[in-house]
Amino acid sequence: MRVLFIGDIVGKPGRSILHEKLIEFKKAEKIDFIIANAENLAGGFGITKKTYRSIIEAGVDFCTSGNHIWDRKEIIEFIDDVGDIIRPANYHAEAPGKGYRIITASSGEKIGILNLSGRIFMEPLDNPFLLADAIIPLIKEETNAIIVDFHAEATSEKIAFGRYLEGRVSAVIGTHTHVQTADECILPGGTAYITDVGMTGAHDSIIGVEKESVIVRFTKMMPSRLTPAKKDVRMSYVIIDLDTETGISKSITRGQLLLVEAG
Repeated sequence: MRVLFIGDIVGKPGRSILHEKLIEFKKAEKIDFIIANAENLAGGFGITKKTYRSIIEAGVDFCTSGNHIWDRKEIIEFIDDVGDIIRPANYHAEAPGKGYRIITASSGEKIGILNLSGRIFMEPLDNPFLLADAIIPLIKEETNAIIVDFHAEATSEKIAFGRYLEGRVSAVIGTHTHVQTADECILPGGTAYITDVGMTGAHDSIIGVEKESVIVRFTKMMPSRLTPAKKDVRMSYVIIDLDTETGISKSITRGQLLLVEAG
């Protein structure tokens, strides 16, 4: 199976490049299944039904998320009604939504997708390491192909998590920082890994939002409205080739697709 994982989609610019490029890219790269981190879809913060439907229409098969999942309250109204969005599994068990799903791709192959949040410089959620220990055997009852979105801030925690799950899952894909790292690899146990897949949105920005408003916060220590930037739009991604029978990944390729803007 050939899986495309798209990094955090930020606002309208991020959604626009998917509508412009994704179907063509899928055909060119012979992609079987597309996963995207969608927690920043709506104006850079949260998910609405309209923005969720937009990226599904653009070709995304499945959405992961992170700490911004609850920023738009309407997600609570529909997350349990759809089977293609998950929130971090280390929120309380009674929180809306699910932390993992097992999906049958169009090829007929099953793939498990697990979303977990880190805890260093993040919310004090349940221990992701111990939760992974509990959840992975449940997924393996149906498939060995498992993709983990680890939504975390600290590189050390992400690397530790990848090593902890080495040989037990097909891939550990880091999200959240919006800055693509250059450390993609296949760990010795056959697990594909990258510390952060990066951001899908405007890169002439500070992690997706207008530079000026962020600089005001750093220099004047005053609140300012954060709005998605518009220039230099790119889709950051990794492509993972994995064996669904064994769950072992054969390769991971990092890249960025640019949206050529008029003018």
